[in-house]
Amino acid sequence: MVGAARHGIPSVWALLFLSSLLLLPPPAASADFSHCGGCDDADDAGLWATDNILQCQKVSDFLIAAAYFSIPLELLYFATCSDLFPLKWIVLQFGAFIVLCGLTHLITVFTYEPQPNLFHLVLALTVAKFLTALVSFATAITLLTLIPQLLRVKVRENFLMNKARELDREVGMMKRKEEASWHVRMLTQEIRKSLDRHTILYTTMVELSKTLELQNCAVWMPDDSRSEMILTHQLRERDIMDPQNRSIRFHDPDVLEIKATKDAIVLGPESALGVASRSKLEAGPVAAIRMPMLSVSNFKGGTPEVMETSYAILVLVLPNDGSLGWGRRELEIVEVVADQVAVALSHAALLEESQLMREKLSEQHRDLLRAKHEAMRAGEARNSFQSAMYDGMRRPMHSILGLVSMMQQESMNPEQRLVMDAIAKTSSVASTLMNDVMQTSTMNHEHLSLVRRPFNLHSLIKEAVGVVRCLAGCKGVEFEFQVDNSLPERIIGDEKRVFHIVLHMVGTLMNRCNAGCISLYVNSHNEIEERHNQDWMLRRANFSGGYVCVKFEIRIRKSKDYLLSSSSSHISQGSKPNNSEMGLSFNMCKKIVQMMNGNIWSVSDSKSIGETIMLVLQFQLQPVTPVSGASSDLYRSSIPNFKGLRVLLADSDDTNRAVTHRLLEKLGCRVLSVASGVQCMNSFATESSFQLVILDLAMLDMDGFEVALAIRKFSSNSWLPLIVALAARTDDNVRDQCQRSGINGLIQKPVTLAALGDELCRVLQNN
Repeated sequence: MVGAARHGIPSVWALLFLSSLLLLPPPAASADFSHCGGCDDADDAGLWATDNILQCQKVSDFLIAAAYFSIPLELLYFATCSDLFPLKWIVLQFGAFIVLCGLTHLITVFTYEPQPNLFHLVLALTVAKFLTALVSFATAITLLTLIPQLLRVKVRENFLMNKARELDREVGMMKRKEEASWHVRMLTQEIRKSLDRHTILYTTMVELSKTLELQNCAVWMPDDSRSEMILTHQLRERDIMDPQNRSIRFHDPDVLEIKATKDAIVLGPESALGVASRSKLEAGPVAAIRMPMLSVSNFKGGTPEVMETSYAILVLVLPNDGSLGWGRRELEIVEVVADQVAVALSHAALLEESQLMREKLSEQHRDLLRAKHEAMRAGEARNSFQSAMYDGMRRPMHSILGLVSMMQQESMNPEQRLVMDAIAKTSSVASTLMNDVMQTSTMNHEHLSLVRRPFNLHSLIKEAVGVVRCLAGCKGVEFEFQVDNSLPERIIGDEKRVFHIVLHMVGTLMNRCNAGCISLYVNSHNEIEERHNQDWMLRRANFSGGYVCVKFEIRIRKSKDYLLSSSSSHISQGSKPNNSEMGLSFNMCKKIVQMMNGNIWSVSDSKSIGETIMLVLQFQLQPVTPVSGASSDLYRSSIPNFKGLRVLLADSDDTNRAVTHRLLEKLGCRVLSVASGVQCMNSFATESSFQLVILDLAMLDMDGFEVALAIRKFSSNSWLPLIVALAARTDDNVRDQCQRSGINGLIQKPVTLAALGDELCRVLQNN
């Protein structure tokens, strides 16, 4: 563009130069109007006289010069006041051009009158015109380069104006967004002030109505069957409300469209959902948006399940005045508020369900406490009943054992001796069973404790044979036995429980057969020969000395008559019994046998003629010494005699007290019996010559421990009586408490003559 302009410079400047020559005033040499013909006649022509015209030209040239001289001053002031550094030289160039033009007009003023130095004046005028021509030419060339720059400035100005308008528009949008966010924050704060679902929805409708100037606001929720949307909340009730308008079909087109998108949509004027949400018949535009309804199942951990999402619908109705509409800003506010309401409703649902869970757990906890209390009461009642039953059975059993122990010392024939020994042994086993029942039920022990002590194996077998012979005679069953004479005599184990298991095996087989022959075989068990049989494998016990394995084999052979009668009855009943099934009691015996490092099992033959129970036990061997022989209860040659020993007996049970009193007298003691601990203390205070005090630990008003402590405090340091306690249990806790109470000896009930004599001998020898 600049190059094209420069190619047209000669023609443009020729035109400008000719026009400037025409505009320039004539020189003084050519301004001599005195020689003009006819001018003299016009000297008196008034305003159009020559002198008047010349005066007018003088004034005009002077004013033009003054104007030309003032314009550069204004340009200079403008250039100094504005920051136009790239254009200052152009302003100076224009200023020089205008000054030279003004100088030319000023010099011309002096050419209208004759001047003495006319040559110098014409020379000055010529120089001024020549300079004016040069400056005007340079100015014209400068304009050719300045115009494109001015055009670019104009384009940039338009661009900046467009940018400014866009910035204004963006600022306006930001202000609207900020205003919308302010409204959303205010709504969110109001919504989060409550955790109740109904309060949240009502607060949302009220705040949206204030912000958007709504006519009405309504919330629709699905029913339980998800077949209809029910109007549950609305800001303003209609004056006349049709009950049918409170429900919308679940598959309504507007409902489906709202649930299909997360954005707010504007409903049509004929929308059933919009019409049902109005508070008046005349209403403006209606918008709606979905709100997800979450529950605890949506937040469960683990593998997510495919669950159908449930939505509520928020409907907003504007007034019908034409001034309000649903723009993008209003819809964005609705969308953001709907998200916040959905979050608040999910929190409220979680809290409601957690509250319901807490109430349910509290109710279950109360039920559990009630059941626990009832179970404790039932347990206490059961324990009380068992204790009463145990006491009712234990006391006569202990009395029988005490009397039997005295009768065993009397002279009897072999038949009477056998019966008496059987009564003594079975009574002892029954007493042990009762103690086990109380130990496992009342004391809540997980397992029974074994009492390992030395005993005579042959004596045990002899007593078992005697009892089995009596049982077989009562049942009408034949009996035979065989005992290996190579079995050791003295072993260590739980004698009473071994005897009980053997009797239980015999009784089990007798109950299963009323006719036949029962056999008892006792011999040594050979582990090497029977290693192939897994039923015979035993767990080796960690005994310090030697050990022996004893096998008890109880076999019953059914008689032919019994087999015929049983087979006919089985055929008529159509069933065959399982002889290997021994019942619950057999399993309990098996646990006890396993505690003694043994094994027990049953074997039936293929023809169901007989049945056998095998019992294998491990016992620790004990060499026969004078001490061990002296401690035997069954083979004591003589009973000790404590002639003249003063004994004070305190027992609250009348029968046991009488039996124990008789046993002490049998041992040669002088006995005073009392029925309580208080009477014992009174008797001891009255007569302090008692050498031995025997106390029952289970007395009611004052137990044996309290009486022992009171005796120790009452007696002087120079003389202390010996104290022996009677207890149903002799575990470590009882022994420790006896030692702390100053009790010298302990006898476990039932009290027999031999046990009483042995304990008194030990106490007297040690003290």
